[in-house]
Amino acid sequence: MSSLAVRKAAPAAGTTPGTAQGPPLRRRIALIPTITLLLGAVYTLLPVAWVVIASTKSGSELFSTFTFLPGSGFADNLKDLNAYRDGIYWKWMGNSALYAGLGAVVSTGVSAFSGYALATYRFKGREAFFNVLLAGVLMPPVILAIPQYLLLAKANLTDSYLSVLLPQILSPYGVYLSRIYAAAAVPSDVVEAGRMDGASEWRIFTRIALPMMIPGMVTVFLFQFVAVWNNFLLPYIMLSDDEKFPLTVGLYTLLEQGANTPALYTLVITGAFLAVLPLIALFLVIQRFWSLDLLSGAVKS
Repeated sequence: MSSLAVRKAAPAAGTTPGTAQGPPLRRRIALIPTITLLLGAVYTLLPVAWVVIASTKSGSELFSTFTFLPGSGFADNLKDLNAYRDGIYWKWMGNSALYAGLGAVVSTGVSAFSGYALATYRFKGREAFFNVLLAGVLMPPVILAIPQYLLLAKANLTDSYLSVLLPQILSPYGVYLSRIYAAAAVPSDVVEAGRMDGASEWRIFTRIALPMMIPGMVTVFLFQFVAVWNNFLLPYIMLSDDEKFPLTVGLYTLLEQGANTPALYTLVITGAFLAVLPLIALFLVIQRFWSLDLLSGAVKS
């Protein structure tokens, strides 16, 4: 066989037989996760976009053929919402801020202390306690709502702010995250060095361990704040005075009244749009500090 025939039969340099279509095929396969994420983003953001656009429409525009073009009734909707029952919507907004803000702060503190203790100390029954905690993470809140109501009713605390705040203090998921993060972020050598220097356990936790745990605690705070802000079942069961309602229950009662008064639907949609804004603002602010904390931790290490 001539050398020319051998050169023609040999594969091109840099390729192997059967792989000529390899790179294009891999690129097409790699597009599948991207397309899936884009579809998930559209599915998630489409209701938000609908609420934003619907809040700009008047009652007549809302109940006519709906389009994704903004309407001209946002100012009137906001004015009507502000005037409804002397501005009770803003009372609901303040209640939600109280429940979510105070509840998330206290819950984050309890989670940080509990997670640090579970990660640092060795004591009898620690793993059993942690397993019970994991069971609490898997427990649906609807199962706990009725027992919580019965317990607080025995203590005459129902229909009070404490009836919504107290069940939110202990977050099994927050304690779980705190333990995992404390075990990874707080070296045992640093704790032992603090003890050798004569520092108390409380001082070691507050001055040494807690600053190292800040990025994780920001995450716990954000999760807990969003969970309490969006919580509906617990305040719905615990509260009967609408002056103490959070936004979720208040808007639900407004929606029920809208079945007989369709004009209230525009107030519900406008209220739902305004209720999302604090969560967006909080996420943007906390994300900034979260990134700074992670960056500073990487530099220090």
